[in-house]
Amino acid sequence: MHSRSLLWFVAATALALAGCSGSDNADDNTGISGSAEFVRLVEDARFEADRGNLAQAGQLLDEAREIEPENPGLWVDIARLRFRGGEHLTALEAADFALELGPQYAPALLMRAQLVRDAHGLSAALPWFEAAIRADPRNPELLADYAATLGDLGRYKDMLAVVRKLAGIEPRHPQVFYLQAVLATRAGETVLARSLLSRSGLVEREVPAAILLNALIDMQQATPDNAVQSLQQLANRQPGNIRLLELLAKALWLSGRDTELIEQFGERARAGDASPYLAELVGRAHERMGDRIAAAAFLDRAASNREVRWAVLGNTVAGGSTLPGPTVQLRQMISGQDPSGAEAFARELLDRFPKSSDVRALAGDAMLAGGDAESALDFYGTAASVRRPWPLTRKIVAAYRAYGDNRAADTLLIRHLSGEPNNTEALAMLAERSALAEDWLRVAVLLDHSISMGAGHDPRLLTMRARAAEALGNDQEAERFRDRAQALQPVGFVAN
Repeated sequence: MHSRSLLWFVAATALALAGCSGSDNADDNTGISGSAEFVRLVEDARFEADRGNLAQAGQLLDEAREIEPENPGLWVDIARLRFRGGEHLTALEAADFALELGPQYAPALLMRAQLVRDAHGLSAALPWFEAAIRADPRNPELLADYAATLGDLGRYKDMLAVVRKLAGIEPRHPQVFYLQAVLATRAGETVLARSLLSRSGLVEREVPAAILLNALIDMQQATPDNAVQSLQQLANRQPGNIRLLELLAKALWLSGRDTELIEQFGERARAGDASPYLAELVGRAHERMGDRIAAAAFLDRAASNREVRWAVLGNTVAGGSTLPGPTVQLRQMISGQDPSGAEAFARELLDRFPKSSDVRALAGDAMLAGGDAESALDFYGTAASVRRPWPLTRKIVAAYRAYGDNRAADTLLIRHLSGEPNNTEALAMLAERSALAEDWLRVAVLLDHSISMGAGHDPRLLTMRARAAEALGNDQEAERFRDRAQALQPVGFVAN
């Protein structure tokens, strides 16, 4: 991963962490109106929710509902509380009702924007953000979240304009400095970025996005050991964040800590669902230590097809010992070739947590592993109505292909890229599909963008790009890409 891909990670991950619909701070600036007793109950409910006392918060909101049952602000809080409690489907219902009660109520429009972003992508959310800002143009939370979403889309000039507007309204708002730090990091102005991030105070408050950005700055300033320390602590808090774990692996690589990299990520890199990038990092670590046989195994895996497979996440930092127990148990059943047991366990979870989109996604995993692609698509579809992150999209694409509907799979892949245009794995997958159809111009465009975002370390993609150049009649370009691919082959395994 070179500097350009680090900058992409800033936009794709640090910004995403800053603008999450499930954020604990989502209601900080929304305010709420109503009678004194009503407002007191809602504020007390927020206090309890912030401390993890969700049941107590629910009771307080029930009392508030008795006083003002059609207050849209109340239903925004109810939706957020249900979302945090895992009742995702009823949270959607509450959010819909809040918007029905207050079509121009900015917090309800913001929640709709966040939900649309999670389920349908960044671009689809923009009209809702803009509607919310029209309803409340001086709301700092709205402006910060809108700016982060624009940054995720790569619209950095537009992002900067919104950040400046936020600064004009509330100059010392932490997000002003944080978002400016993201932009400065992207521009390579790491000294300025560090100063801005320090002024935000978010690192001291242990905000995950700020810790991540701080680590990225460390990596760009050639102090990766500092980044390792920060990322290790953050990984302990977010064991399921695959992008974060891969960045930790990269920091270990940059630090020359090959033994630690192999110990922490070797087992994970062998797993069927490990990313090619992680497999390559582990392979390069073995290569640097002189173990060419071990290196070749990982580098071959890195160059293999990007198929969706499942594996157990072990009790390591890379595996995530604090992942939810049901997730680990179901994955163990799937990896242990027990599809009937996995399906039975999934249905038990559905009975216990019928309103959880996460459980629906797990049920989809069980069905797909058991060969029932149609049922998997049903469960995945419900889960995706709440949140459709890239890992879920990958599985839905796999389910469509297993069901024999390649057109739907390709359409979904294109749709995901329209909302997350800098996703290098999705770009590569669509390029592979385009290569099968011999659409070499599209292959070239997709891979050029993917390589510019950091995928230039993948010999398989570079070889495909060389084929596209050759098919398009650009022999000189084809030779250049073949040479780059050859240079990245493992040492000692280059054919004569």
